[in-house]
Amino acid sequence: MSFESLNLHPLILKAINDAGYTSPTPIQEQAIPELLAGHDVMASAQTGTGKTAAFMLPALHRLASPSEVRSRGPRVLVLTPTRELALQVSEATAKYGKYLPRAKVVSILGGMPYPLQNKLLSQMVDILVATPGRLVDHIQRGRIDFSRLEMLVLDEADRMLDMGFIEDVERIVSATPATRQTLLFSATLDGPMDNVAARLLNSPKRIQVATSKAQLNNIEQRLHYVDDISHKNQLLDHLLQDIALKQAIVFTATKRDADMLADSLSAQGHTAAALHGDMSQRDRNRTLVKLRQGGIRVLVATDVAARGIDVAGITHVINFDLPKFAEDYVHRIGRTGRAGASGIAVSFASSKDGIHLKKIERFTGHRIASHVVPGLEPRVKPRPGGGVQPRSTTSVAHKRSRTWSSDVPHRSNAYRSDGDWKAGQSRSPAGNRDTWGNTASSTRASRAGSGGNGRRDSLGNTTASSAYFRGK
Repeated sequence: MSFESLNLHPLILKAINDAGYTSPTPIQEQAIPELLAGHDVMASAQTGTGKTAAFMLPALHRLASPSEVRSRGPRVLVLTPTRELALQVSEATAKYGKYLPRAKVVSILGGMPYPLQNKLLSQMVDILVATPGRLVDHIQRGRIDFSRLEMLVLDEADRMLDMGFIEDVERIVSATPATRQTLLFSATLDGPMDNVAARLLNSPKRIQVATSKAQLNNIEQRLHYVDDISHKNQLLDHLLQDIALKQAIVFTATKRDADMLADSLSAQGHTAAALHGDMSQRDRNRTLVKLRQGGIRVLVATDVAARGIDVAGITHVINFDLPKFAEDYVHRIGRTGRAGASGIAVSFASSKDGIHLKKIERFTGHRIASHVVPGLEPRVKPRPGGGVQPRSTTSVAHKRSRTWSSDVPHRSNAYRSDGDWKAGQSRSPAGNRDTWGNTASSTRASRAGSGGNGRRDSLGNTTASSAYFRGK
């Protein structure tokens, strides 16, 4: 099937052709005809399947014809759980609707100043993309007119439910015309989603696109259990020494962590850069161009980067922090193994990540094999059912917690494996094994020759560590 056979407006087809797309994905092929026919739709499609275009192309098709209602309010409203996803939807809308005369997109998100948002809402809006909490504020202040709203999209509705936004969503829905067309997109269509759909949708068409496990068949998935941030950093250093790693994306839990880790890797001599939602679009584009041209070997990113990056040279994806949602895991590792190439996805998991691991493995239908690097063995071992358990009854006080070196700029705090920053202190009680399996007393002796900053290289030999690892 081609996009032309879907009977979309010629100006939209022109934009699709400019973007280089030739045929619709399964979710687009199934959803677009139903939406063009005016049906409510509830669809299950994983991230990375083209679901944004599946709802946005029909929405733009509506905008190709003028509205019969005279108002400045939006004709299409898209609700998303996160700011990053809202920005992605806005960018996709601008790309597909660039030739339409009536396709002005406005984003209303938490963190944006109210005066700017008030100004945007006082002007003509065709498509409004918003996060629920901030939109409810504007509705309560009477700043939005939904009288000409024709289509409401709930994108990643399951995440909105998980994040506690459903009450806000229902308040928003109650402010919209009953004649609207409603679309619900979710990773799953289980009991809770059925209940939401029953309240908000009118006799919806149900579309379910199965997860394509074949998409992951060319990606080797590995798991490394970690004890703390020091252990994580040493494993990352080991991975980056691999000459088979041409380009990698390293995912962190927060934007701040992405910046700090990218800075540290750059200080070590890696060609590294950060990518996250707080960067301007210009800076993000510049970084992606440099990545595609091979000027960046290590991209440190948040999940916003997992949504849309298509760079054939990515050989490795490293989950420095595991994602909270299983579908984000699929999105992340799908950045490697593109265009039929093989790829490697490595995930670090601490003792707190057992639940997330089980969700990921259940979601993908694939058990991730754990690996151990000689000389960097964890002090915890996998449980049979997933997660990790201690090798002994050593108290929590004996776990490693080391500080950032004072000679690394802005690294005065210790970064824990659970993503929190706090003041740390080195604790290595006598008889307790260090990172490399030695007792504290033998470790102190072996490090004396390297100024106390020795570590094992990929061959298991003790070497002087880079500034990034000192004091860890």
